[in-house]
Amino acid sequence: MSVSPGSHRAPESPAPAAATTRSVPQSTRPSTTVDESRWPDVAHRPPASWLRTAVAERLVRHALARLPLRVRLGGTETLGLGGPLMEIHDPKAFYGRVGAGGLIGFGESYMAGEWESRDLVGVLTVLAERLATLIPEPLQRLRGMWAPKQPTAQRNTPEGSRSNISRHYDLSNDLFALFLDETLSYSSALFRGFPADHSLLPAAQHRKIDRLLDQAGVGPGTELLEIGTGWGELALRAAARGARVRTVTLSQEQRELARERIAAAGFADRVSVELCDYRKVEGSFDAIISVEMIEAVGAEFWQEYFSTLDRLLAPGGRVALQAITMPHDRMLVSKDTFTWIQKYIFPGGFLPSVEVMEQITAEHTALRVADRDGFGPHYAETLRLWRETFTERSEQVDALGFDAVFRRLWTFYLAYSEAGFRSGYLDVQQMLLTKEVSR
Repeated sequence: MSVSPGSHRAPESPAPAAATTRSVPQSTRPSTTVDESRWPDVAHRPPASWLRTAVAERLVRHALARLPLRVRLGGTETLGLGGPLMEIHDPKAFYGRVGAGGLIGFGESYMAGEWESRDLVGVLTVLAERLATLIPEPLQRLRGMWAPKQPTAQRNTPEGSRSNISRHYDLSNDLFALFLDETLSYSSALFRGFPADHSLLPAAQHRKIDRLLDQAGVGPGTELLEIGTGWGELALRAAARGARVRTVTLSQEQRELARERIAAAGFADRVSVELCDYRKVEGSFDAIISVEMIEAVGAEFWQEYFSTLDRLLAPGGRVALQAITMPHDRMLVSKDTFTWIQKYIFPGGFLPSVEVMEQITAEHTALRVADRDGFGPHYAETLRLWRETFTERSEQVDALGFDAVFRRLWTFYLAYSEAGFRSGYLDVQQMLLTKEVSR
C-alpha cells in the first residue's frame, strides 16, 4: 500500500550492489541505511509545511504528556505519566513525519529507526486503548481535510484484488514458514489457556479449524467451498472428514504449496485448489467456510461478498466465517482513510464491524447470523508467538533477501496487530450464518 501502488513490496532477493542507499540521520544512534528504491518514503521524509509540523509537535507532545508512558525525546527530555519506554531518537524527524502523514508517518518513522521501544507492544497498546481520543474532537471532525485518502488503484475489483493479495501473500512461502507453525495457519488460533508457547500452536490452530468445520456441519459427503485457501490446512482437515472440497485463492504461491501438501496427504481426489476470485465461483454448496478473508474484500464490495455467499449456498446450508472486526463507530470514521497497514501490509484491506455484517446480510441476503463468538485475546497470544519467532529468526529472514527495514516493518506490523487485540480495539469473531429452506 503506497501512494504509488506496488513500490513498497519487499523484494524476494537481495538488492543488487548498485542499489542507491541513503543514511537516515538520528541524533543518538548510528545511521540506518535505507534502500531508496525499495523504501522511498522511509529514505526521504515527506515534505511538510512549517505550520503543519508545528501543529503536529504541539498535538503529539500534549497527547504523550497525558499517557501512561515514558517518552524520552532525543535523550534530553522525558514526557508522560510513567509506563513502557518509548525512545524518540530524532524528535524533529518524528514530528515532521507525523505532521505530513499522521499514523502513516508514525509507522514510517519507526521503520526509519527514528524511534523505538524495548516494549513495543506495551507502547502500542497504550496508544490503541486511547486511539479515539488522542486527537482533539474539533480536529477529528476535520479528518476529511487532513487524512490521506485510499488510492483508487487499490480498489478490490477482480483485477485489483489479485494484485493486492499478491503483494502480501506472494512475498515468499519460505518467509511465512519461518514464523508460522507446521500447519502454516495464518489466522488466530484457539488456545485452552494462557500463556501459551509455540509448541501448542498446531493443536490450537486445529482446534480453531475444527470448530469452524463443526459449525458448518462438515462431514462425509459434504460439498464444501472454502474462500481463501491459505496453505491448505482447513481443506486437509475437511477432506479427512470425508468432505469434497473446492477451495479458491488469488495467491499463486499459496496455491502451489497447498496443492503439494494436499497431494502429499493423499487427498488430491477430494480437494480442488483453484486460482479464482470468489465472485467467479459457480455452483451450489452445502457449506461455505472463509477464514479471515473478508478483511481483504473492501467495504465497497462487502454487499457483493455476502450476496455471493447467498448465491452459492444451498437452501438449508451453513456458512462459517472467521473475521477480524473493529468497533462500528471507528469503522465509520476511518473507512475512507489510507492507513499504514494498507500502504505497507494489506493493500485494499479494511476491517468490518459486527454490526455492518449483520446489517448487510439481513437487508440484502437470505443469510442470517445464527451464532457468533469473539475471542480477541487468543489472537493477541497468536501474534505474540509469531512475533517472537520472527524476531528469533531474523538472520534467516535476511538470508531470504529481506533487508533490515523489512524486518522493522514486519516487527511493527505484528506488534501493532497484537496491541490492537490486547487493547480490545480489535476482536476476532467466528460467525455462523444459516440459509433457511424456502417454503
